[in-house]
Amino acid sequence: MGRYERNILIKEIGEIGQRRLRNSRVLVCGAGGLGSGVIVNLICLGVGHIGIVDDDKVELSNLNRQYIHKMTTLGQDKVLSAKSRINEFNPEVDVMPYKLRLDKDNARDIFVSYDLIIDCFDNYYSKFILSDTAVKTGKTLIHGGVEEFCGQVCVIKKDTACLACFIPELYNCSKDIKIKTGTISPVVSTIASIQSMEALKIITGTGEPLYNTMLFYNGLGEQFRKIKIGKNKNCPSCAK
Repeated sequence: MGRYERNILIKEIGEIGQRRLRNSRVLVCGAGGLGSGVIVNLICLGVGHIGIVDDDKVELSNLNRQYIHKMTTLGQDKVLSAKSRINEFNPEVDVMPYKLRLDKDNARDIFVSYDLIIDCFDNYYSKFILSDTAVKTGKTLIHGGVEEFCGQVCVIKKDTACLACFIPELYNCSKDIKIKTGTISPVVSTIASIQSMEALKIITGTGEPLYNTMLFYNGLGEQFRKIKIGKNKNCPSCAK
């Protein structure tokens, strides 16, 4: 346990919490900007089993924020690039790459092997698939999103508000619509760190996760704002 000595010194974690991290199974959906930050934090915390879902390849334009990838992995599948980086840094972590696009047909089968799901996707069609599947399977989902100088995080489980409760107007968005916005590393790293902190709290059973709460971050003003959200009785997802 020498690698995690500084984790164990924290009384809320201790040896029991560290073993929970070691035995946990976390699925990271997206190996881009948010995924890079989340994956690095998880392997530093000592999460023992990590699944990574992504169907893209590493491009030069990714490297302004996706620091888990390198110049030497340009053109490589992101899941394999990420797995290689994890193996270099912490070979004790068990990594399962899924080189595919998550959809309504395969999400449930992939979810079943994991305790916790982290949303690092960059489009709302895929994010709603994660939210829907989490509600249906009873898995806990940590949602995150970024755009320019801003970002958001919330935690979803079966008996809480889901993503569609909060933004129902986007629920039926087309999977063919891809919105390309500016994204910078400091904001991505901030949101990824908050998602990772939520994962730590949930796995070790400490603190208060962001259930029924959307946390917003504005980097230009260095402002955080929490908005309470409740289940929407007319929700196009969980109300059914």
